[in-house]
Amino acid sequence: MADFRIWSAEFPANGFMTKSQEFDQQAFGGAGENISPALQWEDPPADTQSFALTVYDPDAPTGSGFWHWVIVNIPADVGSLPRNAGKADGSLLPAGALQLRNDYGTVGFGGAAPPRGDKTHRYIFRIHALQAGNLALDAGATNAVARFMVHLNEIDSATYTGLYELK
Repeated sequence: MADFRIWSAEFPANGFMTKSQEFDQQAFGGAGENISPALQWEDPPADTQSFALTVYDPDAPTGSGFWHWVIVNIPADVGSLPRNAGKADGSLLPAGALQLRNDYGTVGFGGAAPPRGDKTHRYIFRIHALQAGNLALDAGATNAVARFMVHLNEIDSATYTGLYELK
């Protein structure tokens, strides 16, 4: 039996993400393109009804980490997201998928922007296989509520980690 897994061809596992994945707002020290990487996943549990995707930086100096991207209601027959699927308008997401506000306060993908000169930060891309076909959330839900619902309905998950630092 194969293992549930997620990956990106844009950077190696536990390797450095590119300037494309850096946040684009100077207020946070970023001057990148804020483009989410293309992602693929395979071999989810057979009883998966939908997916959710989260991107989390456990190294952010907040005391609780930083959530860069939260998507729910990705249909069970989807096995990838294209490059820049995390743009705010959601036009590259599968039908029915819902992006919520990240910890920057924006909708969609919020790229890497660790404090300049800080240690290398880890960005954990996690695909969650869910037993629910649709989480009853709307665009006004917080990402914390969405993550609560994801964890209540999770069957399994797979992770892929990228690294980033601003020198």
